[in-house]
Amino acid sequence: MDFELPEELREIQHTVRSYCEAEVKSQARAWDEAGAFPHAVVRGLGELGVLGVTVPEEYGGAGMGALALAVVVEEVARHDGSLGLTVASHNGLGTGHILRFGSEAQRRRYLPGLARGEQLAAWALTEPSSGSDAAALASTAERRGDGWVLNGTKTFITQGTVGDVFVVLARTDPGRRRRALPADGARAEPEQSRSHGITAFILEKGLPGFSQRAIHGKLGMRSSDTAELFLEDVQVADAQRLGEVGEGFSGVRPILDRGRITIGALAVGLARGALEEARDYARARRAFGRPIAEFQGIAFMIADMATELAAARLLVHRAAALCDAGAPFAKEASMAKLFASEVAMRSAGKAVQIHGGNGYTRDYPVERYLRDAKLTEIGEGTSEVQRIVISREILR
Repeated sequence: MDFELPEELREIQHTVRSYCEAEVKSQARAWDEAGAFPHAVVRGLGELGVLGVTVPEEYGGAGMGALALAVVVEEVARHDGSLGLTVASHNGLGTGHILRFGSEAQRRRYLPGLARGEQLAAWALTEPSSGSDAAALASTAERRGDGWVLNGTKTFITQGTVGDVFVVLARTDPGRRRRALPADGARAEPEQSRSHGITAFILEKGLPGFSQRAIHGKLGMRSSDTAELFLEDVQVADAQRLGEVGEGFSGVRPILDRGRITIGALAVGLARGALEEARDYARARRAFGRPIAEFQGIAFMIADMATELAAARLLVHRAAALCDAGAPFAKEASMAKLFASEVAMRSAGKAVQIHGGNGYTRDYPVERYLRDAKLTEIGEGTSEVQRIVISREILR
């Protein structure tokens, strides 16, 4: 068993680390305060190949796997969780869905531009009334002639206003949702039945009736673009259908499983950034005539942060390695995401504590790590959902 990264992964790790130290670290605070999406830096990451990590070379990507993406996301999130979320969602959700379930024509049309970062991808599943219960989505796609007409609202969509290519999930069998909402006392229809009848479509920005509205006022991840999407009689050709009619939800689960690995990696990056800031501050800050790092209370907090960080990274890398090997990994992905996200919150909280009053100000990045880390316990399935997935896998 080898715990060292292969040479090709160490190379891309070094490349992304150098880029982020030069272009991201010094600007992350300003982006956060302004809620500004860093277009130029995202384009730079595209030129490095970061936005096409898992896309095969024949479509213009790097042709690497889930472990490579986890390594990249950790390096980006180490300095900016918002930018890490952009890289994770672009690669793992929108681009990933087209890569895994698109036709050859769809792959050749969309993947090259997405891999180079010339376009950004968004993935639209969540709705105002369906989050964890994703199978309860209400957006509809009605067959009209040779095409489809889409109606509905999506919310909390990453890259929602800056994205160019959108994978949108809609219900092509509205009766399924009606049967999923029984009268009081009646038994709910199983999720497998409710999720049948959902279909995925590829939409492009600028379609008539397709509009976006940015969501502002977020606690964290403030320079990651988040939006509502509005579908009002949006007409698309059948060629824009992604996969078989009614089987779109079968593609959601593997996309979410892979997404949980990248969110785990995002959490690892945040925990690592928090640890490094706490370590450096504890070495420099003096109290009672010596660095506070010499006090056992501080040193033990740093020891706990480092230990949990190492464990979280190993869980993420294990899930990614299983994914790359073609082995079952759903349980491991949920374990990695659950543990890493909660480690990120604990580490960021301890980093703020070590900084004392300074940690409660925006003069130091640890308060931003704490705000950003909270999203990792919610996005791609809450901690509670992860515990359901894990327990079902163990107990069935």
